[in-house]
Amino acid sequence: MRMSGAGTTACVGALLAAALGLAGCQRESGSGTGRSTGSATGRVAESGPGAAFLAVDECGSRGRVSVTEVPCGSERAAARVIARHDGRAGTGPRCPARTDFVLHISRAGSAVDEDGDGAVAQGYACMRNLEPPHPGDPGGGGGPRTVVGDCVYGEGRGEVRETACDGSGRRTPQYRVTAATSARALCPPDTDLYVTLGGARPVGCAARL
Repeated sequence: MRMSGAGTTACVGALLAAALGLAGCQRESGSGTGRSTGSATGRVAESGPGAAFLAVDECGSRGRVSVTEVPCGSERAAARVIARHDGRAGTGPRCPARTDFVLHISRAGSAVDEDGDGAVAQGYACMRNLEPPHPGDPGGGGGPRTVVGDCVYGEGRGEVRETACDGSGRRTPQYRVTAATSARALCPPDTDLYVTLGGARPVGCAARL
């Protein structure tokens, strides 16, 4: 996701959140563009009751080092898989807009290890928390995608980050994405910042709060 303003340019950097947390990060500039992404990462232990690890509609436990597949009715279940893709999240299909966090799945101890970190990428799962909060919802202050209804604030050095629109986050929201269009010229007149969202309507129109 990218942002730029009607007097502000934006270019975004990815913010890595801790295992199951999320936040969007972006660089802001007068009337340019920027990108914003948020994704949760974690080494996943490939074990669980299903034939395929964390397939769509299966659930995972909450953990900082590893995530285990568990029955969705279990008291350990924390989030459900709403989409599952092979490969790397940066080059594969985008997760649904309501995704709360992206879980990068890797197999430890494989004979093939591209970067020497002890794990080989197997794919990624788009996860939705079973209970609130839902940072991926519009205005929720996180998630791997910026969507209409989300809010951001300026952090200095040309950067902006996503924050909860209701003010419950650590920072006060300054802009809200009010519309998604195919071109900047189609944004409402009160647009102060443009956000590159991707997809069929890649331009996000954000107004100052």
